[in-house]
Amino acid sequence: MTDLLIRVLSFSDIESSLAELNEVLIDCVADGASVSFMHPLSIEKATDFWLGVARGVANRQRMVLVAEDERQQIVGTVQLIIDQPENQPHRADVAKLLVHPRARRRGAAQRLMQQLENVALQAGKTVLVLDTATGSSAELFYQNNGWQRAGEIPAYALMPDGELCSTTFYYKHL
Repeated sequence: MTDLLIRVLSFSDIESSLAELNEVLIDCVADGASVSFMHPLSIEKATDFWLGVARGVANRQRMVLVAEDERQQIVGTVQLIIDQPENQPHRADVAKLLVHPRARRRGAAQRLMQQLENVALQAGKTVLVLDTATGSSAELFYQNNGWQRAGEIPAYALMPDGELCSTTFYYKHL
C-alpha cells in the first residue's frame, strides 16, 4: 500500500466518513481487536462512538488521523488524545490504532503512527502513552517502532469474545 494518504479529520470529515469508519471499527472488533468493544459490535454503537469522537475533535480534545488507499477509502485510523491535566501539557494518549483486516501488513499502521508522531510534536506533545492487549501482534509492532514497555496489568480487559486479557502499557519520548 504505497499509495496511502494520511490525513487529519475534522468534525465534518468524521460525520461524512461514518460508514467507512464504522466498517473499519466493526471489522477490527470482529477480527479480535481489543479496542473497548465486544463482538458483535452494532452499527448504532459504532456510530455513537464515532460521533463522540467527532465531538472530541470539535472541542480540541483529540485528533483523528486516517489512512486512505488509492481509491480514497479509509483503511486505517488512529487517535491522539491531547486534552490532558494541566500538569501534563507535554503528554498525549494514543488510542484506537485500527487497520482494516483486508489492508494489514502493507504499511498503514506504520504510516499512521509516523504521522501521529509528527502531529503530536506540532501540538507540543513530547511524551506519548498507549496500551494494548498483552501478547497481541501490536506489542511487537510498537516495540519495533521505538516504544518502551512500562508494565502489564493482568485481567485488565475483555477481548471481543469475552475472554479476559492482560494489558501492556507503552510510552515513547519524541
